[in-house]
Formats: sequence, structure tokens, C-alpha cells
Amino acid sequence: MELTELKANIRTSVGNGPARALRREKQIPAVLYGPKTEPTLLSVNISDLEQTIKKKPINQVLLNLIIQKNGKTDNRTAMIKELQTNPVARNFLHVDFYEIAMDRKIKVKVPVIAKGKSKGVELGGFLQIVRRELDVFCLPHEIPESIEIDITDLDIGNSIHVKDISLKGDIEIPADVNFTVLTMLSPKAEEVEGEEVEGEEKASAADAEK
Repeated sequence: MELTELKANIRTSVGNGPARALRREKQIPAVLYGPKTEPTLLSVNISDLEQTIKKKPINQVLLNLIIQKNGKTDNRTAMIKELQTNPVARNFLHVDFYEIAMDRKIKVKVPVIAKGKSKGVELGGFLQIVRRELDVFCLPHEIPESIEIDITDLDIGNSIHVKDISLKGDIEIPADVNFTVLTMLSPKAEEVEGEEVEGEEKASAADAEK
């Protein structure tokens, strides 16, 4: 996985006022930290950040963070730990960068994708994805875009658990229990589940009338 360059500047002021001033200048406040990194206050260009996260999920973007200060540059390898946005306007408010080492494993979330047409679906079954994302431990350059699970042989009543998933390379799923990732429900189970939900809605409506 390639590193994406992103420029950042050192900032010295904190608080809501300076943060609003930064945003008026098309910048947002940021911070860089890590296991062996003292927290460093930064600012980044909003347009540059938008372009950086445009093509990949945020938690899969590897950054070459180019920090500029007094005419000098300091390169740090990092990932986006958290991106805060305004819940209404959806504009960026603050970004946290987490410094990483390319030779040390990190924990990231990877989406689960079901591949193939299962025999259970052909018999009228319903595929339920219990976990749409899985935490994995891997080296930064080995982060998979997704975890593909072949469901071709999945019959009604069958399930796929963590231990059933084989991953390429030196990638681990840090799970303490062998939880279910996806399962094939019978048409009857789906119908019963729907009736239970409808019954709960009617009970709630009746309680509300009382």
C-alpha cells in the first residue's frame, strides 16, 4: 500500500477562536501522537485532506505527513485515527493523526464482503451479515481492502465464524472468542423475526395510546 503525501504546519494556538480562524483560512486544527510520539499540534489544508481520503476508507489511508516549520520539513508516517465533522453541515472540524512504524503491526478495521451465490439463498434462505467489519492486526503495507468470504457452499442453518476465515499473508484477527461473522437464515426464521418486530411495534403503539 502506497503512502499518500499530506502537508501540515505546526500551530501554537489552541481554543475555539483560533480554530475558527483556521477554518476561515480553509485549514483545520490537527494533532499528531503515537506510542513514542509527544503530541504535536498541527493544521492541515481542508482541500488537501479531502483529496487524501477521497479514494479510500479513512482507516486504510497511509500518510507521509510532511510537517513544515521554520522553512524545514519533518516527515512522519501516520494514519488518521479520528476525523471530527459537524453533524449538520458535515464540514471537517478536527483530525487526529497516529504515528506508526512500517515494521510494526497495527490494528485496523476491514470491511467484510460475501462472495458467490450460496445454495442456501437458492433454496430461499436469507444471508445475514453479523459483522460488517473485522479488526485485524497486520503490517501497515499489508492492510487488506476487504475480507472476502466465499459463501458458495453455505446452506440454510450454516454459519461462518472467525476461525473459518483464512487470511493471506501475516494477518491476524485478534478475537478472544470464535464469534459468528455471517449466517444463513431459513425463510421461516426471517418470517418469525419480522412477525416479532411487527408485534413489538403494535405493543409500543398500544402502550402509547394508554
